Amino acid sequence: MFLGTHHPRLDDKGRLFLPAKYREELAEGLVITKGQERCLYVFPVEEFQRITEALRTAPVTAKAVRDYSRVFFASASDEVADKQGRVTIPQALREYASLRRDCTVIGANTRLEIWDAHAWDTYLADQEQAFADLSEEVLPGIL
Repeated sequence: MFLGTHHPRLDDKGRLFLPAKYREELAEGLVITKGQERCLYVFPVEEFQRITEALRTAPVTAKAVRDYSRVFFASASDEVADKQGRVTIPQALREYASLRRDCTVIGANTRLEIWDAHAWDTYLADQEQAFADLSEEVLPGIL
């Protein structure tokens, strides 16, 4: 499970330090792909394989499944962190998420998300009241 908020910086070669607490879990490799709201999703290989299997069983006759799968897999990049815990973010993915120097990496349960720091701050400010208001509908009987 991935939790927390971290604030790494991209270096001049497009590399990002993974949060130290997750490096062991991601040591065997990871997959970075486009996520919603112009962030990047980072999955451990095992979790990416689970999602791949779920999408494999989805009906290809459904246009939404085809569209989502095309973007999701076409933008995916399998990576391995170097010995210092850095992972290279491909240029096309950096452009998609508008990543510059300051980034925010958040834990999102089974994945990490990489955001441009300003974009994350804006998103969070816009969503905090909605989060407070929705807890009853999203998790009925749990919280």
